[in-house]
Amino acid sequence: MGLKETPFQELVWSKACAIPYGTTLTYEQLAINIGHPKAVRAVGTALGKNPIAIIVPCHRVVSKNKNIINYRYGSDIKMFLLKHEQL
Repeated sequence: MGLKETPFQELVWSKACAIPYGTTLTYEQLAINIGHPKAVRAVGTALGKNPIAIIVPCHRVVSKNKNIINYRYGSDIKMFLLKHEQL
């Protein structure tokens, strides 16, 4: 992406960019998709360092029980974005 990201962050962010509009994945599903099924927390940390949420749609990644937790830009913003996408 050209930011000062780590290779792991770049991998997570690129997979987050591939999540289609109107759909969500869990942190666990994203970890599996990048080939690191035990890196659920690391995926969350990488998404939390996303400086360009308008481009990397990290709001589409949710917890297993669909709770809105630890969203960098605030849970109210994440809820707005998810509702906007009619999830």
